[in-house]
Amino acid sequence: MTLLADTKRPSKHPLAGTPMSGAEMIVQVLADEGVDAIFGYSGGAILPTYDAIFRYNESHSKEEEIRLIVPATEQGAGFMAAGYARSTGKVGVSLVTSGPGATNSVTPVRDCHADSVPIVLICGQVGRAAIGTDAFQEAPVFNIMSACAKHVFLVTDETKLEATVRTAFEIARSGRPGPVVIDIPKDVQRAEGVFQGSGLLSLRGYEERLEAVNRAAVPDEHVQAFFRLLGDAERPLIYAGGGVNNGNAAPELRAFAERFRIPVVTTLMGIGTMDTTSELSLHMLGMHGTAYANYAVEDCDFLFAVGARFDDRVAGKVKEFAPHAKIAHLDVDASEIGKVKIVNWAQVSDVKRGLAQLLKGGKSFKKDFSRWLTHVKRLKVEHALNYNRESDQIQAEEVLSLLQEITKGDAIVTTGVGQHQMWAAQYLAFTHPRSFITSGSMGTMGFGLPAAIGAQIANPGKLVIDVDGDGSIRMNYGELETLTTYDIPVKVLLLNNFGDGMVRQWQDLFHEQRYSGTDKTLHKKDFVRAVQADGFEFAKRVSNRAEVRQALEEFTRFPGPAFLEVLIDQHEHVYPMVGPGMGYSDMIVGKYIKPREKTEGRVDASASF
Repeated sequence: MTLLADTKRPSKHPLAGTPMSGAEMIVQVLADEGVDAIFGYSGGAILPTYDAIFRYNESHSKEEEIRLIVPATEQGAGFMAAGYARSTGKVGVSLVTSGPGATNSVTPVRDCHADSVPIVLICGQVGRAAIGTDAFQEAPVFNIMSACAKHVFLVTDETKLEATVRTAFEIARSGRPGPVVIDIPKDVQRAEGVFQGSGLLSLRGYEERLEAVNRAAVPDEHVQAFFRLLGDAERPLIYAGGGVNNGNAAPELRAFAERFRIPVVTTLMGIGTMDTTSELSLHMLGMHGTAYANYAVEDCDFLFAVGARFDDRVAGKVKEFAPHAKIAHLDVDASEIGKVKIVNWAQVSDVKRGLAQLLKGGKSFKKDFSRWLTHVKRLKVEHALNYNRESDQIQAEEVLSLLQEITKGDAIVTTGVGQHQMWAAQYLAFTHPRSFITSGSMGTMGFGLPAAIGAQIANPGKLVIDVDGDGSIRMNYGELETLTTYDIPVKVLLLNNFGDGMVRQWQDLFHEQRYSGTDKTLHKKDFVRAVQADGFEFAKRVSNRAEVRQALEEFTRFPGPAFLEVLIDQHEHVYPMVGPGMGYSDMIVGKYIKPREKTEGRVDASASF
């Protein structure tokens, strides 16, 4: 690798020419990159860099300090960095030691890669002379992480350390964002050198692909072809994915939908790209999407996929997905085009710029889709989300509906993984992009609590709520103490159904109620007493329906970290549900959501509005 000039920065850094250790260079590059928080756990192999952080903060003003948050585990640190990144679009940073510190970070790195989240993980490594000898706390980080990250560096030349760290940030946030891992031997951190203040590593192949994407414009003939497809359509639908959030393209998506009056369905990761209270929003599609969103997918004759990848939780039976539709696909990653579903129109481009160009190119386009919008509105009314409103037991949907009335869609919500995750996606409103933070592709239990910490650090004035389940929160339970250690005002709402609810649901439906490994009723933990021992001043449990609203109001108003446990119906299922091997036409809606007849109410593919 050669060194390139960094043309994005001033030609002369004020510290250029200053002698520094490698560790000091790492910290200075972090500061130059605008890093204001690091999440990490120390250890011998990374100690020089931790010492450099201390000395950096000691020599700078409070406003210039890089805040250091020490979690309970390295996995927690990685998810905190992810929550920081997901809620802001900036690169999150995790700093861990060698061996188990690095291997404990594999899951958050893979989670970020699967959901295209930009973080930089800096790992300490044993000294260069000891690499490959099974030295104390040595792990083959490059080998392990290469399959999980967007890119991995092992720094063996101290003269390239500064440029490597700077390049890692460029790779993490450019193109399709993702995690970058830097493995830095301890002696490289200690090595003395001269700080350059600029310079990037040359990665020719990546640079060429990135330049092609950055140059990409939607050609006039492609614009015309797109609007010919839209003009031929009577029932268009936008299918927005996480790429819209990752590309900061929510304003363009909303403007596009409003300009052409096209309804929008989103993936789990795309929630928030469209204001879910908008008349054009059909909320989430897919396995646990709203019935009306899935029915609209069945009915549409033109599907515009934006920053989405037709994953298995959405497309299900691929041949039956959007069966009457011609498909257009806009995405920053060429590998996603045609990977799952053959499309009629495609453009590889930054989605923000691509949408803006289509919007500009369609200035003269006019077509009235009002009959389709009337049909979609009827679907939303007739097949609305619903649940058992007569039960004496607390229903999770009721809890979240009440929370929605209180927050009015203006909170940042993180979740663990399971039933509570799907209920939160269904019953909470999200008026802003990057306000719903969850583990999508990896589905990592334990994600919600540390992600909420990262999001709160990044957004100190916002209300941040972790909606969690009793199974999921146990995975990173130690981070509850992190909240009180640093007085981070995250609100933790625990929906406790004494079990792994989503797995139990599958066991109910497909395994004749054999609850192998999922029953938590024998567990002894008293969550309220446990969080009180961690220093929570607000810690309550609710088991009576009549007490839920008041408890939620007190909980959200409390100025510091707060914990509210709500005991919910253990036998409740998440509906709708598109089961394994099923298409949308086989969607299970349960007792309380109205299905449509197999042969009635559906739009005929040959019908003309």
